[in-house]
Amino acid sequence: MVETLPALAIGEDERLDLENLATGAFHPVRGFMTREEALSVAQEMRLPTGEVWTIPILLQFRERPKVGPGDTVALVHGRERVALLHVTDAYELDLRALAQKVFGTESEAHPGVARLYAKGPHVLGGRVEVLKPRPRGLLEKTPEEVRAFFRERGWRKVVAFQTRNAPHRAHEYLIRLGLELADGVLVHPILGAKKADDFPTEVIVRAYQALLEGFLPKERVALFGLATPMRYAGPKEAVFHALVRKNFGATHFLVGRDHAGVGDFYDPYAAHRIFDALPPLGIEIVKVGAIFHCSLCGGIASERTCPEGHREKRLSISMTKVRALLREGKAPPPELVRPELLPILRQGVA
Repeated sequence: MVETLPALAIGEDERLDLENLATGAFHPVRGFMTREEALSVAQEMRLPTGEVWTIPILLQFRERPKVGPGDTVALVHGRERVALLHVTDAYELDLRALAQKVFGTESEAHPGVARLYAKGPHVLGGRVEVLKPRPRGLLEKTPEEVRAFFRERGWRKVVAFQTRNAPHRAHEYLIRLGLELADGVLVHPILGAKKADDFPTEVIVRAYQALLEGFLPKERVALFGLATPMRYAGPKEAVFHALVRKNFGATHFLVGRDHAGVGDFYDPYAAHRIFDALPPLGIEIVKVGAIFHCSLCGGIASERTCPEGHREKRLSISMTKVRALLREGKAPPPELVRPELLPILRQGVA
């Protein structure tokens, strides 16, 4: 039966997302979005049914598929029929208008916008049915599996830490902050596609494994991964990240400075303010400002813990700075990143 259905090829991003739809990672979204759903999310930050959601989950094509509502289509990845799509809508989107609403810009210099445009304006919406689950790595767990892990550990309060990058000192500070607040911390790096100058996923994972093994209480930190691409949508992606981590069982979510940002596209604290405009999401948002090394404070500090008069003593911490030093063949100072992680990080720079 499946072999006789019309077939459409999909990319890796869509393969990951259809499985997140199927496992409930993207609850309350249940399928690739219809036009009504996509526009409601982009314009209102709500699904038509009223639930908060901020990132359209789309199945896009460059050419118009020759199928329509009521059809069932086999989705093909790597020459295998991996899922069925029960089509409820077939439509075309104004991608520039959508980009402006979701990303706040139409510029192709924004990596999320560029990826949106590259996938094409033709869209199919509908429920998905997975036929052949993709092989999962050791860190890839479904929401149900992660929630069961928390129950087994007896963790009632769990802080989730989102990351797309290898850990520097500010990331470590945030994880330790989470440990002060909760029974355990979920470190949940993005395993899907990222922009070209981010560290490769395998380097990010190995660096967090080394940090966990050597410097954090292993019994109170869970390292799993979220297999979805990075959108770089700033404040709207911050909300998306929080909702997804709620589905994985987290009770609290850390939002730092310029969360999910890229370049200068977003105000550094837009991702804090967006939550003030939304109703309670069922997960508590822990907002954290800029984190840096202060020589007068004697270590890592934040805007809330370092006196204003110490500004000239602050060393900003960023992975952009770490990567630049590594590319120059220099060792970043220990105030930026743990020296023990440098052998791993050097493998992730060209």
